[in-house]
Amino acid sequence: MENCIVIKSATKKYKEYTVLDQVSIEFERNKIHGIIGRNGCGKTMLFKCICGFVPLTSGEIFVNTQKIGKDIDVPANVGILIESPGFLPNYSAYSNLKFLASIKHKINKETIRKAILRVGLDPDSRKHVGKYSMGMRQRLGIAQAIMEDPEILILDEPMNGLDKHGVEEIRSFLRELRDAGKTIILTSHNAQDIELLCDTVHEMDAGRITN
Repeated sequence: MENCIVIKSATKKYKEYTVLDQVSIEFERNKIHGIIGRNGCGKTMLFKCICGFVPLTSGEIFVNTQKIGKDIDVPANVGILIESPGFLPNYSAYSNLKFLASIKHKINKETIRKAILRVGLDPDSRKHVGKYSMGMRQRLGIAQAIMEDPEILILDEPMNGLDKHGVEEIRSFLRELRDAGKTIILTSHNAQDIELLCDTVHEMDAGRITN
């Protein structure tokens, strides 16, 4: 099975502080890959570098053989949920996703509605996102990540804020996505998420991959 993401000696420094330290890792297609580690170990920064949001100090990241920062600035065909999803608080879920979808013009209204339904939200609700619970915002963040049917999903703590029932729903959904051929890279502080979902697990500590 070929690798869709290849990271070679990725290092990110801010003056004297090293956030990523010679990280080398490869992710195979059609699997769920977990990255675990304490807060501040570098997981979120690694995701930001994969997505082209933050440039490396040194090293290389390839997504679908294209080098980030050279061949492309931001990888194509990647759905992203990093940190708390930022939405327009005075608009509905549908209006928020419609606005985001208008940037690329890749999908129609019905596709947006289906993405919202798939994560257990109501596309017809006029409730403003600013009045959503943390779990509802997280569901909408996942809908935003999947709505354009990307090959790869980068999900930073996708279960954050979800109740027990919501966690079960999203776990089942992520398995469905993998079985449909998606590649998913996720972080979670919940050991059960990692154990039940992930085909591979890598641990980070102090900016390094330790296993």
